[in-house]
Amino acid sequence: MTAILERSFKVLEHLSGHPEGRALSALSAELEMPLSATHRLLSELVRYGYVRQDQSHGDYMLTIKLVSLGLSFLSNSGIVDVAQPLLDRLAVASGELVRLAVVDGDELTFVAKAQGATRGLRYDPDMGLSVNLSCSSAGHAWLSTMTDEQALQLVAKQGFGQPEDFGPKAPTTVKALLVFLRATRKRGFSMINEVFAPAMTAMAAPVRGAHGGVIGVITIAGPLVRLTEERMLALGPLLLAAADDVARASGASALFKRRA
Repeated sequence: MTAILERSFKVLEHLSGHPEGRALSALSAELEMPLSATHRLLSELVRYGYVRQDQSHGDYMLTIKLVSLGLSFLSNSGIVDVAQPLLDRLAVASGELVRLAVVDGDELTFVAKAQGATRGLRYDPDMGLSVNLSCSSAGHAWLSTMTDEQALQLVAKQGFGQPEDFGPKAPTTVKALLVFLRATRKRGFSMINEVFAPAMTAMAAPVRGAHGGVIGVITIAGPLVRLTEERMLALGPLLLAAADDVARASGASALFKRRA
């Protein structure tokens, strides 16, 4: 049963990255699963409504059932109701993309956003994905609240991101990452420049619960030509104030309250 569950989740996670769908043979090869086992899993996932098969090409793709479950969970948790007005306000003040990630075990996941850029280049990466801790402003902000040993354990579990997959300045060694974390602790918020993506910058601050534990992270991200180092330093007080506001309001969210 454990193996079946593991394979089922692997199929769902893989399909989430291919909204156009994947052929049975491609899924079998990419997931290194026998063709017959892959077909059986897909048939069960189709039966339960999580996957559908395109009738014209035969490819398999996700339905919106998983999305519906996620949105229902967020709605019932109260996270978006609590945070959205505060994110909107920070987005207007900064003129950039503002996002909220929540701590979920050993991971950070983006759950809400507000776009402050009304014209020109807009930065808006995928939502609902786990954050890479070593090469993101959100990851650095969260890791900075831990000891070096605790932070490095989480990064070792997830792995370092590589510059070819992220930005040219992504840290790939313990020494390089610790430089970012120590600067973040001193400043109170993280700042990255072409670390997560080329020509992009970002900053982030942790959201602390009632008992001091970190329950989330707020980020501001945008193009380097607009969100310069000087601009990020100027926005620092607004970002920290927004993180404090979300922390104070977190008691209204059932999920935040439990994690605070």
